[in-house]
Amino acid sequence: ILLTAVSCFTQNISTGLAIAGVIVIMTKFTAACEIPARFIERNVSLRGKVHSITERGLEVEHVPIYLPVLSPLLSKHKDASPSLLLVHLAGVELTPEGRVWLQQKLPPAQTVWLKLLSREDDVLHCLVYCLNDEVLRLGLARTAPVTGVLPGSRLYWRLHKRLHKAEVKAERKGRGLWKEDSLWERTSKAIRDSWWVLTHTVKLLGPSLPETKPLGLLLIYMSAMGVRCLKDCSATAGTSH
Repeated sequence: ILLTAVSCFTQNISTGLAIAGVIVIMTKFTAACEIPARFIERNVSLRGKVHSITERGLEVEHVPIYLPVLSPLLSKHKDASPSLLLVHLAGVELTPEGRVWLQQKLPPAQTVWLKLLSREDDVLHCLVYCLNDEVLRLGLARTAPVTGVLPGSRLYWRLHKRLHKAEVKAERKGRGLWKEDSLWERTSKAIRDSWWVLTHTVKLLGPSLPETKPLGLLLIYMSAMGVRCLKDCSATAGTSH
């Protein structure tokens, strides 16, 4: 009877909060499937504690709001090792450098806020406070389709515009994956590539190399230097006449 009364009491509180338009999450979610669909539809924010960062995403332990009287009654997972939620940064494709940056930025036990956008099997696609934008601004990620959000919807275009703006900023400033090699680095690479082509061409010719006419050797060398060098030589020859 007591348990029934407590259950009715907590349900009444939840109903009252729902009517008031307030969502207070006191239940701990240990899997994506436990999160009510209405929470995702309303893009509710959850508080979590980071445990690790893997190739699949962030492994986060949900930390519900604690109320001294009600929380112990609502807890379903007492004295158990924490079950983790797998969280993917929505609209973002991380580079390996981006994953390393996240590991440094989010040490174990770091608190984060997750804004729910969609659910795909055991993965939650979320906006993790500031991180989606930040990795794009630093050139540590590329924009990607926002999984689970209806293309053409107001939410989709709002997110797309926001994330694209961060990516464009990184591209303009040449940050991270958008960083261009210096003139010296580009020249060195061109010389290395040309030398590789030339040496392998010589190896292929083998015994016939002594019989190759000077013009043939010149053509081999010029092809190894690439089309750009040919254009430069033509331009130089044109100006010297």
